[in-house]
Amino acid sequence: MPPGAAEAVEIYPGDSFWTLGLAERAGLAALSLALAAGLLLAARVLHRRCGRGWRGFALRLLASLALYWLFLWLSPQIYYTYFRAIIPGLPDQIVIGSPPGPGRLAGLLAFSPPRPSLAEHARAALGWALIALAFLRLSSSPCRPARRP
Repeated sequence: MPPGAAEAVEIYPGDSFWTLGLAERAGLAALSLALAAGLLLAARVLHRRCGRGWRGFALRLLASLALYWLFLWLSPQIYYTYFRAIIPGLPDQIVIGSPPGPGRLAGLLAFSPPRPSLAEHARAALGWALIALAFLRLSSSPCRPARRP
């Protein structure tokens, strides 16, 4: 490396993200962005059902936390499916464990997971984005029931 050239710095040394090739990292980032966008859109749709006052805020916050909890619980299977597509030889299996408890949610939201990694901090940022979304009043009308087809 020439003198004065910047050396690549890994923010999370040893993180499995850095073991992937450039295309695989781009695919993983795209998958993560798509999941985050879908989750935020789902939260927005749920938040539109109850929009005003403390009751509306409480319902929006509860909906955001419920979506976040579901994401933490079920998303490992989606990511494992992606890894099966890019890494030959991974067995076909269910990787979803038991649902996360309140301690895990609190640890993630405090940005202090047991093993800090890019994935854990991205999950924390997503959780805070969902919570922030609950503070926005997305509907000018009071709580309204869902329309039935």
